[in-house]
Amino acid sequence: MAMILHAASELTPLAKTGGLGDVLSALPAEQRILGNKVACVLPFYHDVDKRLPQKPRRELSIKVPVGGEEIDAQIYSGRLANGLVVFLVQYDPFFKRPELYGENNRDYPDNVRRFIFFSKAVVQLARHVRPIPQILHVHDWQTALVPAFVKAAGLPFKTVLTIHNLAFQGQFPGYEFALTNLPLGYFHAEGLEMHGGINFLKGGIKLADCVTTVSPRYAVEIQTEEYGCGLAQVLRARSADGSLVGILNGIDTAAWNPASDPLIPENYGIHNMSGKKKCKAALLKEFKLTGVDKPLFVSIGRLTEQKGWHFTLGLIDRIVALGGNLVLLGTGSQALEQGLKEAATRYPKSVGVKIGFDEELAHRIEAGGDFFLMPSRYEPCGLNQMYSLRYGTIPIVHKVGGLSDTVQEGEGYDNGLVFEPFELDAYSKAIERAFKLYNDTKRFTAVRQRGMQMDLSWRRSAEAYCKLYSSLL
Repeated sequence: MAMILHAASELTPLAKTGGLGDVLSALPAEQRILGNKVACVLPFYHDVDKRLPQKPRRELSIKVPVGGEEIDAQIYSGRLANGLVVFLVQYDPFFKRPELYGENNRDYPDNVRRFIFFSKAVVQLARHVRPIPQILHVHDWQTALVPAFVKAAGLPFKTVLTIHNLAFQGQFPGYEFALTNLPLGYFHAEGLEMHGGINFLKGGIKLADCVTTVSPRYAVEIQTEEYGCGLAQVLRARSADGSLVGILNGIDTAAWNPASDPLIPENYGIHNMSGKKKCKAALLKEFKLTGVDKPLFVSIGRLTEQKGWHFTLGLIDRIVALGGNLVLLGTGSQALEQGLKEAATRYPKSVGVKIGFDEELAHRIEAGGDFFLMPSRYEPCGLNQMYSLRYGTIPIVHKVGGLSDTVQEGEGYDNGLVFEPFELDAYSKAIERAFKLYNDTKRFTAVRQRGMQMDLSWRRSAEAYCKLYSSLL
C-alpha cells in the first residue's frame, strides 16, 4: 500500500469546470478503499469551505517564494462526505475570485503566477504532512511543475503526472521563468523551455517519474503529430522508456446507476427494462415531443467543434426525416447554440433543446434516450459514453481516444456504433445504422445489454494506478 497526495486545480464538489473534478473525487476515494493512505490538495477557492460538511481547520502557515516576492499562505484541512482528507491552499489575492481560471472567456492574466505558487505550496505541504507521502500524483498543467520543484530540491517523492487533456498546456512567455526560482538549467529543451517560452505541461512530461493519460488509446494518439499538440516527440521519448501509460478512467457507479438513481422518473435494470420506457415517455413529455415509438437520439456536453456538435447540428434534418427525435443539452459556442434553437423551432414536435447545464436533466436524458450522440474530434477519455452504456442508451461515437476504448462495433462484440474517419458522411452512415438497429428488436436488446453489463467502475482504474505506484517504489 502507498501513501499518496493528489494535487489538482479541481475536485468535485468543491471546484469543477469539467471531468477533472470528477476524477479527483472518485479515484482517491477508491484508492482509500483499497487500503492506501490518500489525501488531496487544491486551491482554497471562493466559497469552497461552504461545500465541505464541516468548517476546515487551519493546519500551518507557509512562505512561498514566487520570483522576488515571498508570499505568506495558509494551509487548511477538511474532509469530504466520504471521509477523504482535502488540504486547501489559501492565498485570497490569487484564489478568492468568481471563477477558477478566468472570466468572460479570458484567462486571468496572472495564471502563471497563481499556479507556480500553488505547485510550490503543494511541495511544501508534502514535506510537512504526516504520514509523509511517497507519491505526489499531479494532474494537468496547473500542477505539472511539481516534479521540477521536487527534483530541484532533491526530495525523495516519486511523481506521477496525469494528462487529462493535452490541448491545455500552460504556456507563458520565457521571461516568466524567473517566477519559478528554479536554476537556469531547467530553462532548456530537457526542462520547461519550449520555443523560447515556458510550457508547464512539457516540463512535467519531461521531469515526472511517470506520465499517464486517461485512456490507453489516447496514450498512443498523443504520440502522433495529429493529436500531439506539439509535444508528440517529447511523449514518444517517454513511451520509449516505458514511462508513458494509458489507464482508462471510470465513472461513479453509485451516482450513475439506473437501478437506484433518484433523479430519474422510474428505476430499471438489465433484467427489467420497463422503467426505461417510462423514462423515455417522461422525457418526451417534458420537451413536448411526440412519437414514443420513434428512436430518440440524445446528447449532452460543451457546444464546441471539438465535441463534434457542428456535425450533429448538420444532421438534425436528416434524423428527423428518417423518423427520429432528438433531445439536446449543452452550452458553449453562440453559433451552435443559435443553430440548435432554430432546429427546435423548426421541428417543435421532434427536437427538444435546453441551453445550459443541468445535472438532474442530464440523468433524465441518459435514462430516456435510445442513442447517445458523441462524435468528438478527439476525446482523451470521455464520461458520457460510459454513463450511456450503463443506462442502456447506445453510444454513437467517433473511433478516437477513450471512446474507442469503451465502445465497439463489429468483431462479434457490439455495444455501440462507431464511425471513422472524422467526416460528416461517416457520422451520417452511423446514424443510418442506428435506425436499422432500432428496428431489429433482438439485436437492439443485445447491444443495449452488453453495454449495461460492462465494468465501468473506478475500482479497475484505482488498481491499475496502485500497481503503477508499486513499480515506482
